[in-house]
Amino acid sequence: MLQKMIKIQVVGPKKDLHRVVDILYREGTVHLEDVSDSIAAGETMLRRMEMEKTVDLLNLQGRIGGMLLMLSDKWRVPVKEQELYNTYMNLSQDALMGEAKKILDELEAPLKTLATEKSDIEFTIANLIRYEKIIEKIRPLESQLPVLEGFEITVILIAREFREVLEIIRSALVKITRNQFELISADVDEETIATVMVFHKRYSDDVHAFIHTQNVNEVRLPAEYLGKPFDEILRLIDEKKRGLEEKRIKIEQDLNEIAIRWGNQLEGMQRALKDRYAELSVFNKFGQTDYAFVILGWIPKKFLHKTAKALKGEFGERVLVNEIPLTPEMLEKAPTFYDNPRIVKPFEYVLKLIGPAKYLEVDPSPLITLFFPIFFGLMVGDIAYGLIILVFAVLMKRRFHQHEAFQQLMNILIISSFPAILFGFLYGEFFGDFGEHMGWLHPIEFMGITWNRMEAIVPLLILSIAIGVFHVLLGLFLGIVNAWALMSCEHHTAACRRHICEKAGMMAVLVGIILVIGAVAGMIPGVLMQPGILLVIVALPLIIYGGGFFGAFEIISMIGNILSYARIMAIGLASVILAVVANKLGGMTDVALIGLLIAAMLHGLNLILAMFSPFLHSLRLHLVEFHSKFFEGGGKLYKPFGKEG
Repeated sequence: MLQKMIKIQVVGPKKDLHRVVDILYREGTVHLEDVSDSIAAGETMLRRMEMEKTVDLLNLQGRIGGMLLMLSDKWRVPVKEQELYNTYMNLSQDALMGEAKKILDELEAPLKTLATEKSDIEFTIANLIRYEKIIEKIRPLESQLPVLEGFEITVILIAREFREVLEIIRSALVKITRNQFELISADVDEETIATVMVFHKRYSDDVHAFIHTQNVNEVRLPAEYLGKPFDEILRLIDEKKRGLEEKRIKIEQDLNEIAIRWGNQLEGMQRALKDRYAELSVFNKFGQTDYAFVILGWIPKKFLHKTAKALKGEFGERVLVNEIPLTPEMLEKAPTFYDNPRIVKPFEYVLKLIGPAKYLEVDPSPLITLFFPIFFGLMVGDIAYGLIILVFAVLMKRRFHQHEAFQQLMNILIISSFPAILFGFLYGEFFGDFGEHMGWLHPIEFMGITWNRMEAIVPLLILSIAIGVFHVLLGLFLGIVNAWALMSCEHHTAACRRHICEKAGMMAVLVGIILVIGAVAGMIPGVLMQPGILLVIVALPLIIYGGGFFGAFEIISMIGNILSYARIMAIGLASVILAVVANKLGGMTDVALIGLLIAAMLHGLNLILAMFSPFLHSLRLHLVEFHSKFFEGGGKLYKPFGKEG
């Protein structure tokens, strides 16, 4: 449910501001408000506080972070890192920046040198491996190459799908070298053709310029390898790789030593710089006088004592936390803080995506948590399907544990699978009528009705419509509650009064129509018809007063909303019919394995529909038919100042 919010004012001497902000950031309970919104025109004493320069702080954080990227993190000790972080956070901004600069002056240059050397060595090794692979591919062509003074050998690799480029290259070389060249090609693997070109060095620039325009990969060996046999080149590459690898290992050891000595310190410093920057970024929301600061914000009532105690424990009576008397206008702007039980959180998450409730509105999260699984269970209503949905959702939660939205959707399926199993017992369904044929279970008789969905179509339709009537009446009642809560706001009084009249009129009309229909159908005593007609007559002026003459047309829309709940019966009936068809088709074949396969395929299709269709229609019944009666949304979520997560 939505928690009561308190607006507070934190006041103290300016010299304590940084430490106060540190504590508020650590507590993570205050939703900050911009003080300038409450500064009256012409106010001279209280003024907006200018945000302190944070560019240097951000720059230091980036440089420290860059150094951490150069180091391995396997040597860090979380406990030591936390101690260092706490030490740094207790420093003033100037002292913190001074410590960061001292670390950078001592460590940044040598660390960058080592990292650059390591990167260069790794790049060189990668190139050597590339040369090695290419030479291995073209090695069989070496015996065909002529040995001539003043001639250059160039290797190009061509994708097999572009082999027609070879003729273009041959034609161009004839013109460029006046037909003084050799061109030898061979397939080196299933995808690549290696081509070796031999031409006089005086044509080198023109040849390379032309090659650059073609869709080929030119292999240009380093100068020290040119003119040497391929075996010699491979030997030299291997020697160079071993030498570079030894250097790389030595650099890795040096970097690990730095990580052991500095890793925890750097991580603690980066966290402190990051959090201090987050604190300073909100300074322009604060107010100040010549000697004092003022912080405004909202805090849930349940957190007020703890936060005030933390400030008092640090500053005594120097820093005061004052509760501000709330006006109706303030309440309209209060942030919305959901504080529901764990089972409600998945549905709360979905509603937040659509739009959070306003502070004065009823929180719809517990209601959707109650009704959504029931609607889902009524539509699925199969023990086997419910169990499979449960197992599927649990497995998907473990598989995609990093995706919050997916996690919450799977939580909804898990919660909804239990009513599906429960109603499966009521309907006597296990893979449709398979469980009944096997003698495992039978539809239960309740209220004089045997709840076999294939036979109890009319009772299920009446039940679905009855649920719709109750749901819509509840929505209209909550609309009255929301309007009553807004009545305290002077500029909303007239609108809320009309809103209450309209919702009350709608409820009266609905009850009146039910009484009339029930009396005509003989389901209730006929004497109740006259009160029903009277309710409709009395309700019409209320509806016209609240919503105008067009408001009367909303009666038709409301009836349509109620009839829409018939989908609960219809979708459930379609599901069980498909399950029964799957069982019958599977049993009609002479080969048991084929019959089992047919049944499994149809049940699989039905199961997929059972997960998606009831889910979407249950959601629609809430967001369209139910929420439209009371829920406006558009609230501002409570976002406390503090560390994310």
